[in-house]
Amino acid sequence: MKAPQRPKARGRPPTITLERIADAGIEIGLPNITFVGVAAALGVSHMALYKHVASLEALKCLVAEEIFSRWKIPRAYGDEPGGLKEYLFTFTTSIREFVKAHPGLTPYVIRRLAATQPMIAKIDEHQSHLALVYGISKEQARWLLATVAFHCIAVADTVYSVAGQEPVVDAAREEEEAEMEAELIQGMHALIIGALAMLKDNCLPKSEL
Repeated sequence: MKAPQRPKARGRPPTITLERIADAGIEIGLPNITFVGVAAALGVSHMALYKHVASLEALKCLVAEEIFSRWKIPRAYGDEPGGLKEYLFTFTTSIREFVKAHPGLTPYVIRRLAATQPMIAKIDEHQSHLALVYGISKEQARWLLATVAFHCIAVADTVYSVAGQEPVVDAAREEEEAEMEAELIQGMHALIIGALAMLKDNCLPKSEL
């Protein structure tokens, strides 16, 4: 005769941490995030999730902040060929890849009011780094990076979102995206060259001088 089986002990409920919430949100993707979806990914109820994040917008901001914190912005080295111009080309490549990998992120990184303190601190550190490496002022570095990043993020978001929505076969979509991406790269190169010329001639907007 078999001994009666003991009922399985109930395990401890899954621990909810902001890092786990962010990981789940990143896996789902910003455009598709819902409280129910993130809670299911964490193995908890959506009411339990509400105890850690007050609203859907707060949840998306948390995920956006974590995505931005994980972005490895290229570091600059003063002895590299091409100097500041080549660095800015590299910077825009990183931005394009970043935007393409994270649909729905643009509103959280392009609007100053949406930026959180950790995001602002990361941006500020990057500006100081660039100024130190290339011997320019902090304001000049801020203007250069802000100008380049703003336009690259905005246009890249348009390129990749539009290409992904077109009702065409994959081959045609890839071809169209490649064409738009090539135009984006050319446009960013022209913007960088023009911005550096303005910097050289001390023609920054008065608010930046």
